[in-house]
Order: sequence, then C-alpha cells, then structure tokens
Amino acid sequence: MSRHHHTTGAPDAAGHRVLDPATGEVFATVPATGPAEVDAAVRRAAAAQRGWAAAAPADRARLLRRFAVLVDEHVEELARLEVRQAGHTIGNARWEAGNFRDLLDYAAGGVERLTGSQIPVPGGVDITFLEPLGVVGVIAPWNFPMPIAGWGSVPALAAGNAVLLKPAETTPLTALRLAELGLAAGLPEYLFQVLPGAGPVTGDALVTHPGVAKIVFTGSAAVGTSVMAKCAAAVKRVTLELGGKSPNIVFADADLERAAASAPMAFLDNAGQDCCARTRILVQRDVYDRFLDLLAPAIAAVRVGDPADEDTDMGPLISAGQLERVRSYVPDTAPGIRGSAPQGPGFWFPPTVLTDLAPDAPAATEEVFGPVAAVLPFTDEDDAVRLANATPYGLSGSLWTRDVGRALRVSKAVAAGNLSVNSHSSVRYWTPFGGYKRSGLGRELGPGALAAFTETKNVFISSED
Repeated sequence: MSRHHHTTGAPDAAGHRVLDPATGEVFATVPATGPAEVDAAVRRAAAAQRGWAAAAPADRARLLRRFAVLVDEHVEELARLEVRQAGHTIGNARWEAGNFRDLLDYAAGGVERLTGSQIPVPGGVDITFLEPLGVVGVIAPWNFPMPIAGWGSVPALAAGNAVLLKPAETTPLTALRLAELGLAAGLPEYLFQVLPGAGPVTGDALVTHPGVAKIVFTGSAAVGTSVMAKCAAAVKRVTLELGGKSPNIVFADADLERAAASAPMAFLDNAGQDCCARTRILVQRDVYDRFLDLLAPAIAAVRVGDPADEDTDMGPLISAGQLERVRSYVPDTAPGIRGSAPQGPGFWFPPTVLTDLAPDAPAATEEVFGPVAAVLPFTDEDDAVRLANATPYGLSGSLWTRDVGRALRVSKAVAAGNLSVNSHSSVRYWTPFGGYKRSGLGRELGPGALAAFTETKNVFISSED
C-alpha cells in the first residue's frame, strides 16, 4: 500500500508515470518531490499550523465542512480519476470519494468537542488539555487512495495539525485534486500539502524529518517495520496499518446460501487488493462440500471487466508487478474454482478459489493481495479459532452462525481488530479500525480519531494561600 515495493509507478526524468491498469497505457506524469522540497514543505506546514491551531474551533470546523461540500460537488470527477489511475470500479470509486467527504463532516463535528478533563485532586484543581502535535506525515497506499489518505489526514487537520500527504507513486492524482479542493474551501495555504514521490526518497525524507511529529503509514509489514524503526530513533509517534490474511468462518448452522453468496465479494472487492479481504474461507467439515457447490455459481457470476462500466463487479490489478505476484501463488494445475477475466492489454486475473490446500501453504497464510482465496475445512469451534489465528496477521474477519453464544465466544477468541458476524463489513468512519499482531499499531477512525493526533497536557492549579 504501496503494498509491495515492486508495484510503484515507473519514474522517468520528468517524474512518475501514471498508468491506466485496464489498458497498461501511461496517461499522466507527476513530478516527484525530493528531500529538499520535503524540508521546505515541512517548514511551510509548521508556520501554517501555528495559525490553524490558534483559530477558533468553530472557524476550523466551518472550513472542514466547506471542504466536504466541495468534495461532494466533485465526487464524480474524483471517482472517474480513481477509475483511471487505480482501476477501481466506478461504483467503488464514488463510494471512496464519498467516504472522504463524510469523514470531513464527521471530524468537523469533533473539533468543538475535543475536550480535556477535570480530575479531583487535593489542594487545588487539576485539568488536562488536548493539544495538536504540529506537523503530521501521512503515507497513503495505492489500493484505496482517497479513503485511507483521509483516515489519517482529516482527523489530524480537525485536531489542529498540519498534514503532509505522500500518496503512492501509482495513484497520486486524486490526492493532488483533493488538496486543490481543500485550498479552494479556504484551508490556509500550506496546511494540507501533497508530496508525490518514491517511498525510499520522499517517504523516507518525511519519516526522518525532525519537524514531523507523527507518521501514519499504511502498507506492507516489511516497509512498516522499517518506518517504525526510523520513527523510534527520534521517539516519533507512529500509527501503522500493515495488511492482513483475514478469515471468513462458516459454521454448519449458518445460513449457507447467504454465506456462499456473499463470500466472493468479501475477497474480490477491489480485485482482492484489500487489507481486509476475507481470503481464508474456513468452512465446517460437515457442510464443506455443500458450501463449495453454492460458491461455484457465485464465483462464476462475478463480472470482471471495464471498471468504468456501471455493471462491472471487479476491475484489474494495479500493475504488471502485482499481476506477476498474484500469478506466483496460483499454479495452472491448482485445484479450485475459477471465474473469468478479460484477455489482452491490462493487468487482469480471474476470481480464483483454491481448494485442497495444506493449511500452511503460502496461498493460505501469506497476503496475496489479489483475487485469490483458499478454502480450508475445520472440525469444531476450537479448530476454527486455531486456524483463524494461525497467521502473523490480525486485521479483520467474519463469522457466520445462527448461535449468538458461539458468535460471542469466537469473536473474543479470534485475534483480530475488526470482526463481523453474518456480515463482511470492516470499516466505518465512526468506529475504530486497526489490527492485532503484525497487522499494525494503533487505531484510526471512530470517536478517538482526533485525540490520536494530540498531546495530553496536565495542569495543576493550587488553591492554597
């Protein structure tokens, strides 16, 4: 996110080339930001942040709401841009632009409610203040460029910070347009800047800059580990979201028809390039064969094609490098269920469900980040939990059962940050989002979103003579 380093946009003398994943054709070039330009951006952001933090909370909230109105007026433009640069289906892309808009509205409501507390103490009064950190760096991925950029940037702005956003090399265009809309809405100049460029250059300059108080990074575990180490050297705050290998647990007492009908898009949304994708389908052995019989026609019905077509369910992968990565997990002779995908130009891979895999096979344990799922049988509740937890990740997951007690027991036992019962919903801007284990550190969104971008200051006022 950039999930894997080999999926980055190709640089040339003029900057990074942006490709249309549906055709493989270059349609834009974006200049890259070097270390000196990052340094200048940090200095400008710090100056803008001081004025922003000093502004009346109502005025900051009003500007964020105005920003939301402008995003709403440009949803279709932003969506079409996302279709072109990321290969997202047009329906998904509209939702993504709307998510950024809705988060602006939600966070604006928190600006005037970002309160400290009064703590009873002897000999005086004790109060706390929540103060902005200063300049926040957000490093966003290519799989959901607008929403994930917003999850870090918007609460940080609402809490009184300045934001420097580095989009992924392959998908910088919507970020740049959003920054223009923010400026048009009246945000102070340099408060919200977008710095396109390569992760090892622009991203590294942002992470190591002493003027950046916090980094929010979404991407691969390998890169996230490096980001965390560099932040540790400066005792810099960091929030990480590093992917997942999420289970979809189907018990024998579940509504099998509904569970099977919903399973395909639980891992095929955004061509499987989703950190919450339910790519490990765990089915109780008693109903395993019946579930596969129901799943096969559901996979066949998935429409893969032109992402600009309103009827398309799944578009292409982001790049040639990502296509090769996905192919490496799926031998031609691997048993399973396969859908269809376009042939010819573009980065296409068909919906694929692998069966008869060993539980420790790479496709069953590693984040493929493509339209590939593995189906594994389990015997009982304990076995389901054991399989669900048998990965280094713990981001999301689903479980299907009619037994409320089992739903509660399994939800408590599965080590993941975001679980759904009889549903595949993972992310809502009004609830916290984040992972266990190697899926990340910290939480985004929800009621605590703004406070995550503040320092708590404690002040004691003596009442003694």
